[in-house]
Amino acid sequence: MADSFIANHKDSILVGKNTATKWDYEQGLMLKAIEKVWCRTGEGKYFEYIRKDIDQYVRPDGTIRTYRADEFNIDNIPPGRALLTLYQQSQPDKEKYKKAADLLWRQLEQQPRTKEGGYWHKKRYPNQMWLDGLFMGEPFAAEYSLIFNHPEHFDDIVKQFALIEKYAVDEKTGLVYHAYDESREQKWADKKTGRSPSFWARAIGWYAIALVDVLDYLPAQHPGRAQLISYLQRLAPVLAKYQDPESGTWYQVIDQGKRAGNYLEASASCMFVYALAKGARMGYIPAKFAVNAKKGYQGILQNFVEKEANGTLSLNKTVSVGGLGGTPYRDGTYEYYLSEPIRKNDLKGIGPFIFASVEMEIAAENAVGKSKTVGLDYYFNHETRKDLTGGPEQFHYTWEDRMHSGFWLWGNTFRELGVKTVALPAPPTAASLKGIDVYIIVDPDTKKEAAEPHFIDDKSISEIEKWVKAGGVLVLMANDTANCEIPHFNKLAAKFGIQFTSKNRNMVQGTQFEQGKLIIPADAKAVFKNTEKIYIKELSPLSLTSPAKALLTDQGDIIFGVSKYGKGTVFAVGDPWLYNEYVDGRRIDTSFENFEAGKDLAGWLLKQVVKK
Repeated sequence: MADSFIANHKDSILVGKNTATKWDYEQGLMLKAIEKVWCRTGEGKYFEYIRKDIDQYVRPDGTIRTYRADEFNIDNIPPGRALLTLYQQSQPDKEKYKKAADLLWRQLEQQPRTKEGGYWHKKRYPNQMWLDGLFMGEPFAAEYSLIFNHPEHFDDIVKQFALIEKYAVDEKTGLVYHAYDESREQKWADKKTGRSPSFWARAIGWYAIALVDVLDYLPAQHPGRAQLISYLQRLAPVLAKYQDPESGTWYQVIDQGKRAGNYLEASASCMFVYALAKGARMGYIPAKFAVNAKKGYQGILQNFVEKEANGTLSLNKTVSVGGLGGTPYRDGTYEYYLSEPIRKNDLKGIGPFIFASVEMEIAAENAVGKSKTVGLDYYFNHETRKDLTGGPEQFHYTWEDRMHSGFWLWGNTFRELGVKTVALPAPPTAASLKGIDVYIIVDPDTKKEAAEPHFIDDKSISEIEKWVKAGGVLVLMANDTANCEIPHFNKLAAKFGIQFTSKNRNMVQGTQFEQGKLIIPADAKAVFKNTEKIYIKELSPLSLTSPAKALLTDQGDIIFGVSKYGKGTVFAVGDPWLYNEYVDGRRIDTSFENFEAGKDLAGWLLKQVVKK
């Protein structure tokens, strides 16, 4: 579906009936959908599409073409999520993305509010909170707050949801009204409650997506986190109740079922599937709701997706728009929501369809790592740099590092397999390794990399050896000898019949990437079942003795080694080759399959875990 969208919007994103492109929430929705596909596949073309689209708007000084802050339109915020994605990557001239994101942040800071602090949907819609606005503003605000250290703003984010729960949730059904008018002045507003008259499915869909996406950024210790999860727990059974039992999808006016004129609507159905599937995967709501998501997704494929003659996919049955007030006046009645035109390939359907599809793909393989924990060493490898706010942060082969130096994408692969990824900032002990199924040690620091490096000592070696013998799965990733503390690392590796040699090979000059090529042989397919060709540069080959065995040998050099030791397993390689730069599809050409290799290796490592 992402490829079909790109084929139909080759160089820019045209929304609805517009004849010119403009900064728009539908654009922001699609860019987030495409980002999900990029993270899922490691194919750089998706990242490039996002970058090229945003670069048509963001000028070098950070101003945004066609964007007007003075409209105070919360619909203008969603493309900001793409700005944050771009700013967190390794690339030149990226300060403009931060400046553009700052503009959107300033809009939110100055956005007019209700008396209780809820954002007006737009300056021209005074005193009104719309469900759509939660999706438009809050995921961006939450990610911005996390990256740029505004912890105080999380309270405000939680407040926006709390106000919707307080004023827009129907006491009888648990459904959520499209909007409420604090002033009770709008013709559509109930004079007593201020609520709009009907339950429009897509509005509730925007709200559901907002909840599960904001939780990606809200700190674990924030008191509002449990509050937001409780809202999702309240909403999930309501969505399940109003799911059409026959098709598995949802109606345009969600509670009116088979009433004349009503129809099964694509965008809301995709949003509900996404929210239920992600909510169940993340443990926010009971696992049983994954069944509703699966049934809904099957219904979407059967009722809304169409294959075109040219091989592309289309999505039918998305309502083009739904609003309140304005000219001509939209009164929010059942008849109004049924009067808006239905559009094929509307972006408000395609984007959520991709969201839902990614979640359903993850759900299909999530059991591989269920209840398993992968720990990454942050003790022997502990390099620091300035973070995006100028403060110190650990980087280089960490789960959090999204730049080319990090392991964020490989960590994401593990998490999509159902794993919990954790950092291990303390030396290995029986206590710190308890509950860790896979332990990864990468590139221990030399004195050049850390003022006071932690060398692997005899006590650590003893603890790790006992842990492996009892069934732990250990991954040892060295680096070329100039960049890795090999002598102490080798004392650990020696326990398992493994040594990192002082030889360097695959010395790649510039962009002559074929110099880093390695072909996966048939006897390594047990580990790398979906991989043919990989890229590793400047690596240290291995020397092995029993019980270690070679998994991949090239021109007489052992590249990968595996050692079965007691109940445990050790995998070794002389390079941290699965860091973002070589799995995100942006640097090396598409013939290399490091992303697939990372997924294959993650799956194999998890299968080596001994059942306790």
